[in-house]
Amino acid sequence: MSEGFIPAHGGYQNLLSYQKAEIVYDATVYFCDRYIDRRSRTHDQMVQAARSGKQNIVEGSMASGTSKEMEIKLTNVARASLEELLADYRDFLRTRGAVLWDKNSREAQFVRKLGNGENGTQGSYETYRPYIETRPPEVVANIIICLIHQTNYLLDRLLKQLEQAFLKEGGLRERMTRARLEARKRGG
Repeated sequence: MSEGFIPAHGGYQNLLSYQKAEIVYDATVYFCDRYIDRRSRTHDQMVQAARSGKQNIVEGSMASGTSKEMEIKLTNVARASLEELLADYRDFLRTRGAVLWDKNSREAQFVRKLGNGENGTQGSYETYRPYIETRPPEVVANIIICLIHQTNYLLDRLLKQLEQAFLKEGGLRERMTRARLEARKRGG
């Protein structure tokens, strides 16, 4: 008996990209509330870009059952939103004359290592809280930049996997046709 043509979908909580995007969102809310004027457009845009990065992963995961195209599109929107947020953090550093850490710096390597959570997870905001909530804004911005880079790397990998899955399995119409032909063969 066939399992149907709508595959299991959702499960975004298990995606490493989602776990990391959630950390980026929580860290950005803290950062903006602490270092960016709440009445400024920048505050709202940074929080919304971080939220969009996280929420579009959720929406794409939930849409995946019926539309691989929508899943890919929304995952790409998440990626684009985080790239926009990355530019805001770089602007924050640049306009203050602060240093942007090199990706191979000791500090950036420490942040990367901190993210290697147990059981294959990315940890949570609690993993980073002692550093984000006690360091100067330039250091916090750099920590979050590292987290965004990690999230973007994971999203780039996810997009490649989604592309390969689509090429191998096709979309909903193809699965529907296969299921209908299979049912006909069985005399249903």
